[in-house]
Amino acid sequence: LMRHENILGFIAADIKGTGSWTQMYLITEYHENGSLYDFLKCTTLDTRSLLKLAYSAACGLCHLHTEIYGTQGKPAIAHRDLKSKNILIKENWTCCIADLGLAVKFNSDTHEVDIPLNTRVGTKRYMAPEVLDESLNKNHFQAYIMADIYSFSLIIWEMTRRCITGGIVEEYQLPYYDMVPNDPSFEDMRDVVCMKCLRPTVSNRWNSDECLRAVLKLMAECWAQNPASRLTALRIKKTLAKMVESQDVKI
Repeated sequence: LMRHENILGFIAADIKGTGSWTQMYLITEYHENGSLYDFLKCTTLDTRSLLKLAYSAACGLCHLHTEIYGTQGKPAIAHRDLKSKNILIKENWTCCIADLGLAVKFNSDTHEVDIPLNTRVGTKRYMAPEVLDESLNKNHFQAYIMADIYSFSLIIWEMTRRCITGGIVEEYQLPYYDMVPNDPSFEDMRDVVCMKCLRPTVSNRWNSDECLRAVLKLMAECWAQNPASRLTALRIKKTLAKMVESQDVKI
């Protein structure tokens, strides 16, 4: 039940090797538009395509986060490395979430979080405040879910900058581009996000457009300092679905 149109489709895995070397293959579906990061660099959006991208990404995240019960069920999964480079753009301009290398799953029978043994953490720029100040409760699965929501808000911010309103659009930038160096350290990010409680810069024009104003409100509710104040993926999905409907977007 991991199969979902907004999660990168897995086809096969293979391992090849002789005594001296090993090659591992992961074979997935191919999306020629590349990552959201690449796509936004060279593509501008209108409000309809913005909502379509944001809604489809929210659908994928909601599916990951949701446990499905039954013999053929699926556990709840937190991604832990959400960023625009880990979201691919399909031919129809919808998103699918990729790279589950850091994901954790929740076993509802034992109430245990299945923490992978690899020590690699997510991408510093997208880390939630509670990850940066190390207050995240590692034994509490919901904590990982809420950290995903914060990262997701930054992805929505990246999309929104590239949405044209009144003939104006911002150039593509990574979140916090104007506050931290190109390859920020843990300390750089903690200083901005936890100590100064700053969030990505928002253009004035967003407030003068009804759609972008609503997206901004959603964003702000997802990057709240307090994880418990953030929206769930299901709430994000429902809010965006309403906006999609009001704009008459065909998904």
